[in-house]
Amino acid sequence: METLLVINAHPMVDADSSISLQVLHHFLESYREMNPEGPIEQIDLYREPIPCIDRTFLSLQEKRGSGEPLTEEEQALDSHMTEILQQFKRAKKYVIAMPLHNFNIPSKLKDYMDNIMIAKETFAYTTKGSVGLLNDGRSVLVIQASHSILTNHDWYTEVEFSHKYLKAMFNFMGVDYQIIRAQGSYLRGKDEVLAQAFREAESAAASFARNDHVEGAIK
Repeated sequence: METLLVINAHPMVDADSSISLQVLHHFLESYREMNPEGPIEQIDLYREPIPCIDRTFLSLQEKRGSGEPLTEEEQALDSHMTEILQQFKRAKKYVIAMPLHNFNIPSKLKDYMDNIMIAKETFAYTTKGSVGLLNDGRSVLVIQASHSILTNHDWYTEVEFSHKYLKAMFNFMGVDYQIIRAQGSYLRGKDEVLAQAFREAESAAASFARNDHVEGAIK
């Protein structure tokens, strides 16, 4: 059975009032009903330490390339980054729950992306350009909550960088991408937003579960 990795990128981690987390919980309930034996792992980006790009991070990358010995601090960072990367690579299905922060992804999610977008691990440089290394049928579902509506082909659509960034990066690694937008809560009201998002979550859960069963049958 394929592992589903839940990437919780909400700063409040388990807040009942969060729209994105409510949609995530509904997705997981639906997924478990349809795929009760499917393994699920979760990483809470605002509860667990996620390395960011700082001096130690950059020094580690430089020494990796040159073969220089690492300091104790760099060794600890290297070990932690490897754990995060290997957890990501073990899974083949991903769900990201996140609010929209100033038209972009939460800062801890950017840090997480910097831990999994590693050359020779999830992508590679070739003479013909960069290629993704995760071209084995992986899928990611992004659950994004926002007060505004971002799909009216107006100014909000132009500056909605979170979707553009995540779609580009996951496709770059070879991962199929889809998004549920729980959007417009200020304009439409929370109940209407949740009702639509719950329907989309049920459909996405069915697709994830169905693909798991197909993979199991093929094996």
